[in-house]
Amino acid sequence: MLIHPMPDPVLLKLGPLSIHWYGVMYLLAFAQFILLGRQRIRQPHIAAAGWENKDLDDMLFYGVLGVVLGGRLGEVLFYHPGYYLSHPLEIFAVWKGGMSFHGGFIGVVIGMWLWSRKSGRHNLLDTLDFIGPMVPLGYAAGRLGNFINAELPGRIADASLPWAMIWPNVDRMPRHPSPIYQALVDGLLLFIILWLFARKPRPRMAVCGLGVMLYGCARFFTEYFRTPDYEVAFAGLRISAGQMLSLPMVAGGAMLLWLAYRKQITDE
Repeated sequence: MLIHPMPDPVLLKLGPLSIHWYGVMYLLAFAQFILLGRQRIRQPHIAAAGWENKDLDDMLFYGVLGVVLGGRLGEVLFYHPGYYLSHPLEIFAVWKGGMSFHGGFIGVVIGMWLWSRKSGRHNLLDTLDFIGPMVPLGYAAGRLGNFINAELPGRIADASLPWAMIWPNVDRMPRHPSPIYQALVDGLLLFIILWLFARKPRPRMAVCGLGVMLYGCARFFTEYFRTPDYEVAFAGLRISAGQMLSLPMVAGGAMLLWLAYRKQITDE
């Protein structure tokens, strides 16, 4: 049976300054946004829509604000409001981990809306279609940061599972390495599907709609392997906080996708 290596969450100390692995993962996420964005701009239909490399730096600034502020506020409000109400200074300790994807998603949408208004060259839906394929790998990097921090332990697994893992900071029971599952399924797999889908011209809203819907589906699935922050009973079934937050994404993404192709047919 595997044992979580429990690495030091601090990568490097420079006097009073500590560089945390979690922060490094976010820097990698932002770096891949720029690299993938440049590759995306080379695609003929994206270049023809007026996207330029100079757009990326400005978008990244708004995106970083959205991810950090939205992700942290989502963690506080969606998952642990009682704890942070009792420990308000902990809200600012982002280097310890604790970022909500759903909160970050809302923050990024707001950030891209602000950027779109500022640029005056692309509307919000076109912007979301453009960045959609660049998001999942950044998410995967964040989940690797969670794993390094020994956060988000999985549910108890059968000891015969080859990759069942003991998390010494939790107990001595074999568990699913759920951050790795989410990095691979919600992150890498979703990236491959979206990147291939977005290589060809698609109707407005189709790329972002597909991405939102597939993330909601993937997250709903991988939540079955993650120890839930809390659960509620619904129609005789137990549903976790992450699953509750993912259901609106499935419905909303499916609606955007349907509208995208319905409008295309109507226009034709």
